[in-house]
Amino acid sequence: MMRVHVETGAPLEVCKQAESAIRTLFAVLIFAPLALVVGCAGVLSQKSSSNTPPPQGQTYSVSGTISPGAGGTGATVTLSGASTASAIADSSGNFTFTGLANGTYAVTPNQTGYTFGPTSQSAMVNGANVTGVNFSASAQGSPTFSISGTISPIAAGSGATVELSGAASTTVTANSAGAYSFTGFGNGTYTVTPSKSGYSFSPVSLTATINGANVTGLNFSATAGTTHTAVASWTPSTSIVSGYNVYRATVSGGPYTKVNSVVTTLLTYTDSTVVSGQTYFYVATAVDGIGNESVFSNQVTAAIP
Repeated sequence: MMRVHVETGAPLEVCKQAESAIRTLFAVLIFAPLALVVGCAGVLSQKSSSNTPPPQGQTYSVSGTISPGAGGTGATVTLSGASTASAIADSSGNFTFTGLANGTYAVTPNQTGYTFGPTSQSAMVNGANVTGVNFSASAQGSPTFSISGTISPIAAGSGATVELSGAASTTVTANSAGAYSFTGFGNGTYTVTPSKSGYSFSPVSLTATINGANVTGLNFSATAGTTHTAVASWTPSTSIVSGYNVYRATVSGGPYTKVNSVVTTLLTYTDSTVVSGQTYFYVATAVDGIGNESVFSNQVTAAIP
């Protein structure tokens, strides 16, 4: 069984609240369905590859939107990587690739007379559909615009991750002065969200609407908070494996991002990059001696105080 518990050095009153939340969390997790052992044994014993269809014919999708509609309508979107395909965006700029096996893909839009921001995006399919792979389109020869701001103080802003979502989606890293910038984007509405381990941000996110001009001054202030950790644990695989990977999402059901840099041989993983006030969703996989990876385990939830 996979479990998660939260460790914190918060003041007593916060700890009491966290303790109550953790008891509730464990009550949920203890009775959660267990899939890791069954999934690992079934997949790894067959030496299944991430580039082959998942067991029992299960496949997934990658989808997104190109905006505004004039640039998205009829655009050709190509998929490359674990497999290749192409799709035509509909009249609202929406596109979907279906029937995809687990693997890493690159999504690239193209339409005569338009440039796109970003030019391409990566999508990793691992046991769940991937949504929100969005792009902005600008007519060639017409200007593109930027969204920029700073995170203060510098010690908190330097190296912070800043995520752009909405009309297009991408991430950048704030420089040593805490400044960040997204460039090459067309008109549309975007949301900017900073994050950095050990800090909380005010405001949590900001909305930016590009309408024929750069958007500047989207500034955030960061406050060092109590360090929290989430510890995930799981039942060992019944197959012979070389170790395990742990994945995390901020939305139930994914998409998930791997949080361990190397395969762990332990049956626990401590995530020290969690942020106060955020809820995370974890799954684990088992990896055999030649790098084949199992399907996801059951999902568990960690609510950070």
